[in-house]
Amino acid sequence: MGKKANRPVAPAPAPPPAARKLSLWWALPALLLVGLVAGLLAIGWKSEYDPLREADPAPPEMVSVPGGTFVMGRDDGPADEAPAHEVTVAPFQMDATEVTVGQFAAFVKATKYVTVAEREFDPIKYPNAAPEFRKPGSAVFFPMDVEPWENRGAWWRYAVGASWRRPEGEGTSVKGKKNYPAVQIAWEDAAAYAKWAGKRLPTEAEWEWAARGGLARKPFCWGDAKNGDGGTWYANAFQGQFPARDAGADGFAGLAPVKSFPPNGSGLYDMSGNAWEWCADWYDPGYYAVSPKDNPRGPDAGTLGVEGERQPQKVRRGGSFLCDDHYCRRYLPGARDKNPTDSSANHTGFRCVK
Repeated sequence: MGKKANRPVAPAPAPPPAARKLSLWWALPALLLVGLVAGLLAIGWKSEYDPLREADPAPPEMVSVPGGTFVMGRDDGPADEAPAHEVTVAPFQMDATEVTVGQFAAFVKATKYVTVAEREFDPIKYPNAAPEFRKPGSAVFFPMDVEPWENRGAWWRYAVGASWRRPEGEGTSVKGKKNYPAVQIAWEDAAAYAKWAGKRLPTEAEWEWAARGGLARKPFCWGDAKNGDGGTWYANAFQGQFPARDAGADGFAGLAPVKSFPPNGSGLYDMSGNAWEWCADWYDPGYYAVSPKDNPRGPDAGTLGVEGERQPQKVRRGGSFLCDDHYCRRYLPGARDKNPTDSSANHTGFRCVK
């Protein structure tokens, strides 16, 4: 038999390639980087917007103010500061400084208190409010080059998000400002703090007696010298062209830390300028004509319709860093001002007595 022909053998099919395992090792560095950036942003956000980190547990320093008799008000100023009249006040203690950011933060940390500026809009109380006022916020000073007597109040704007946490609105904070006055404080907020601290707000008579520091009928809390004379600055006020630019000749364009200026004769700081301070009294422009001599506490209720205002007002004293000798000299010890109890601004704070 002949030999069988060799048949070609078909090659065996190649085995399918093994399935590749999905690996995330290449993505791990990117994920770590993203996590690190997010963590840093979170830390920065908390540092900027969590003022409770500024809380100061130390009790505020208080000064003993002796009782005494003095002439309150004046006859050569605005009508609501007249008539000048004799008043006697009993001894009391007063905070040496305006309540600071650190002290107010300690109150909020302990009580979870929500200030008026942070609360949701109340349509029942303000049914006709414009849309821009329907978000939590408050009044903030914005410098502008206008003639103040012809454009009164034009430099105030409602800033959404403004509160004691963000005094000038969203994007601002109190980081590192533990020793600055707490501002954007409404009267309701000041009264709540005082109650928590076992204190109260000063009467208008107590405030003026303390502000005068034992000086009888002097124009300023420190005496007769004009603020800045001879290069000596006694209070944080406005220098320059109001309201366009605060030149800051006194060392500060805006708020100053407490105790940046000398105390008055009572050992009290910033009784003139820096931040307005709430008093306990309701405001009545004619109250001085009927005020009792001993420990007056103001009228029983505020006067409606004053200068077209629709709400009763509480008294504010002491002026602020916006006081200007050419436009607003309400940093004088006898000067009066007022605002509704739910009003706040970035130049308004308070101090307490007991």
